[in-house]
Amino acid sequence: MGAQHDKAKGLEGHEIQNAQLRAMVKLGVAITAATVAILVAEFLRCRTRPLPASGWLGLLALAGAEWLMFRGIQPVATYFTPIAWTAYILLADAAVFAVTGRSRLREAPRAFAQVALLSVPLWLIFEAYNLRLENWTYVGLPMSWLASQFGYAWSFATITPAIFVTADVVESFGWFARPAQPVRFSSAYERVSIALGVALLAVPLVAPRYVAARLFALVWLGFLFLLDPINHRLHLPSLEGDLAAGRRGRLYSLLVSGWVCGWLWEFWNYWAAAKWHYIFPMFEQWKIFEMPAPGYFGFLPFALECFVMYVFAARLLGWLPVGKPKS
Repeated sequence: MGAQHDKAKGLEGHEIQNAQLRAMVKLGVAITAATVAILVAEFLRCRTRPLPASGWLGLLALAGAEWLMFRGIQPVATYFTPIAWTAYILLADAAVFAVTGRSRLREAPRAFAQVALLSVPLWLIFEAYNLRLENWTYVGLPMSWLASQFGYAWSFATITPAIFVTADVVESFGWFARPAQPVRFSSAYERVSIALGVALLAVPLVAPRYVAARLFALVWLGFLFLLDPINHRLHLPSLEGDLAAGRRGRLYSLLVSGWVCGWLWEFWNYWAAAKWHYIFPMFEQWKIFEMPAPGYFGFLPFALECFVMYVFAARLLGWLPVGKPKS
């Protein structure tokens, strides 16, 4: 009788856990759908010309990839994440053109290719941190080493472009176009910010592993505090320079982009055959899709980091000249 009772309790607990999982997935789908609906509504309100062919191509590719992925058809099921994001980038860039008459892919395809190229090593920096912090792993990868590395590279190459083009979409709506009061930053602030950035990036590396595993939030902030003041001092595009000039568009659009991309990343990742799986040692019982719920707020500063890291790295490679940024 005791064994049967324990088995019944175990089954009941399993059912409760499954019900909670289904509820969290439904919540994630609802938030993702609401986020996308707002973007679509604003696009329809603001567009000044028809969506170009590249946008329809991206939309059809995305819909087709979803259909094939849910049916487990290879190789789409395995490579769904980079396929979806490539299609999304085409669609989003076309949406910007439909609103503003300008787009990155049309006006500066070489520069956009450089963004994609740099996105790979920049994300590998976070992968290097993860070797110690062990906050995520990858599952369902192809057995072939070459095939899996191809999937990694393609996926990583879409990260920064997706952040940038989504920010372009948000900025095209004019939500943050109104000039604001300039914010002045002293040299002392910049020195403190750089020192803080160094500390935030160093602590997870020197703390005991069981402590470091809980500190990835410091990495999401460290490069922002470290590099943005340096970019400003070099007269490169910077968030600090924008705020000092009374501009808020880039900052707020990147934050919104982080929110949008975060939900889309996790939404598309959840059903993909090859995906990342979070093993963060906190909030595991509060997962929405594969991500613990508080982690979604980490996508906001991550988007800002993508910007400051790209600007700094592009300057090191000579892709951005030192000089007064354009107004």
